[in-house]
Amino acid sequence: MKKSRFTDSQIIAVLKEAELGTPVPELCRSHSISSATFNKWRAKFGGMDVSMVTRMKELEEENRRRKKMYAEAQLSTDLLKEALAKKW
Repeated sequence: MKKSRFTDSQIIAVLKEAELGTPVPELCRSHSISSATFNKWRAKFGGMDVSMVTRMKELEEENRRRKKMYAEAQLSTDLLKEALAKKW
């Protein structure tokens, strides 16, 4: 996945500016982002502060690791079942 040019704290700062009443087109122009990017950020990070975003990233990373562990365990289980099903 492509790395964002903006840090989490920068994204939150842009969203806070919008909450304070700065028009969205002006914000997008001043920060060189598209309105689609702004709307995606608002959907994902709206109402959060920096600590909440950091915690969310940690949880996503932990979830990714657990999914990988589960997939590997499932693969080894399937291999064992296949090996035991064969007639020797």
